Amino acid sequence: MSGSVRQLEELLLAELARVLIGAQPVVRALVIALVARGHVLVQGVPGLGKTLLAKTLARALGGDFKRIQGTADLMPSDIIGVHVFDEAQRGFVFRPGALFADVVLVDEINRAGPKTQSALLEAMEERQVSVERSVWQLPADFMVIATQNPREFEGTYPLPESQLDRFMLRIDMDYPARTAEADILARYGGVLTAAQSALAQVSVLDRVLLGEARADVERIHVADALHGYVLDLARASREHARLTLGLSTRGALALLKAARITAGLRGGEFVTPEDVKHSAVWVMAHRLVLTPEAALEGVTDLDVVRSLLAETAVPR
Repeated sequence: MSGSVRQLEELLLAELARVLIGAQPVVRALVIALVARGHVLVQGVPGLGKTLLAKTLARALGGDFKRIQGTADLMPSDIIGVHVFDEAQRGFVFRPGALFADVVLVDEINRAGPKTQSALLEAMEERQVSVERSVWQLPADFMVIATQNPREFEGTYPLPESQLDRFMLRIDMDYPARTAEADILARYGGVLTAAQSALAQVSVLDRVLLGEARADVERIHVADALHGYVLDLARASREHARLTLGLSTRGALALLKAARITAGLRGGEFVTPEDVKHSAVWVMAHRLVLTPEAALEGVTDLDVVRSLLAETAVPR
């Protein structure tokens, strides 16, 4: 292994640290999504820097960046685009929406209505959009970074299961540690200081390194026993008494890809069960649907993932 995956993580961490304080726990998850061409759901209460995280990552990746603010009156045409009459051309021409970018930040995605949320499905899965019987291709490395407030917040809509399944992983952001929060106050507590000015200091990563990382990951060996372990976790989730919906086949593929990239991040040449376990919390939790009884008892999707990892036999 050339170590390109680890180099990508180190460079990305250095660039995010120019703007964000305490970003280390989420960088590995972002690298996994980048290498796998996956989409990322960032969840947490307002004011924790979710939007700033997405904007800083987009800045580091370069390319076109668009931002969509989720609101109740946001319509599918607002993000996909529309045909408008052009007098100069004496006909209708397509005006692309905000989805036509390399990195799209959908801020507070669960404040948008279900119809608009569903408009993202084709774009996230096929990297294309269909408008009036015409298909329009999106960039090859098209990536959606969506931020989500907890469901119980007023004015939010739960994302449909089919859409959640199209996010490769979910990052849960909690309140920062006291020392990190003190550093945030010291850095950005002035009247004339803002994170926006720090964004200008972020350098764009070389896309060649990203291509090398993907090539290196393809050479990492995955034993048949590890395939079986992922399948066992998927089967256990589908039969779990606390769940009404377990891990899909798309989710199992995402878990295997994430484990392969995790192996590359530690410099390994083959995937281990620990690589699968390390990735499972990010990949599995948001795809699981709790039974009403489990939700009433205060059980969380993360609790169920941890129990699945503890109860499923590990291959030797």
